[in-house]
Amino acid sequence: MSDSLRGPLDFAVDAAWQAGKVTLRYFQTEIQTERKEDQSPVTIADREAEATIRQLLASAYPQDGILGEEFGSEDGTSGFRWIIDPIDGTKSFVQGVPLYGVLIAREGPQGVDIGCVYMPALDEMVWAARGEGCWWNGRRAAVSAVGEWGEASICYTSWPSFSEEGREREWARLAATARLRRGWGDCYGHILVATGRAEAMFDPVMNPWDCGPLLPILEEAGGTFTDWRGEPTIHGKDAFSTNGHLFEAVLERIAN
Repeated sequence: MSDSLRGPLDFAVDAAWQAGKVTLRYFQTEIQTERKEDQSPVTIADREAEATIRQLLASAYPQDGILGEEFGSEDGTSGFRWIIDPIDGTKSFVQGVPLYGVLIAREGPQGVDIGCVYMPALDEMVWAARGEGCWWNGRRAAVSAVGEWGEASICYTSWPSFSEEGREREWARLAATARLRRGWGDCYGHILVATGRAEAMFDPVMNPWDCGPLLPILEEAGGTFTDWRGEPTIHGKDAFSTNGHLFEAVLERIAN
């Protein structure tokens, strides 16, 4: 791996681990929850974890920009920007459910080239760099070989969100014939696809910080991560991932 990727990737993995340890201090405690303007929950753990990552970035990559869920955007001068979600899955976190993750990605002139997802309560780390593969707790990660929709296990974050976002009919077509449907949501559903434990994951509403590391992780694992129009992007405002073999089957079912 080139030094231009190795250094930032090692940084992302370490920063995610350090931020994850911050979240664990509050996990399964009686933590206070506030509501943001969009009514999504936020806690002191979200803010402290993001602050930790920002402090590490200020020391290691002071010239890079930052986009974080809790503290917004900071411009940089290098052409690179780090995208942070300190707790993806805050609703799970405040319920004491371990399916939440720390998300860190680096976006540059050629798109997102580095991505890392750490699930602190499960101690699962998944990371990828462009052209260097996807790795899961130190071993190579790969999508499943399932090629028939009727054999697929699919995941989602929130069942009502499909109707709220005008995707109820598409979701009904997807769910009707899949083998297994489970709400292993937020980043964890996409990580299950990247590591061969599910075949597709669907989110009808997303922000760049929800998506940041998932594009390189899924593609380097052999799968796909796109918006609902089939474009590989973290800026599409919705997203789904597949094992690649079922990508066309999904597009057929969500076509208008």
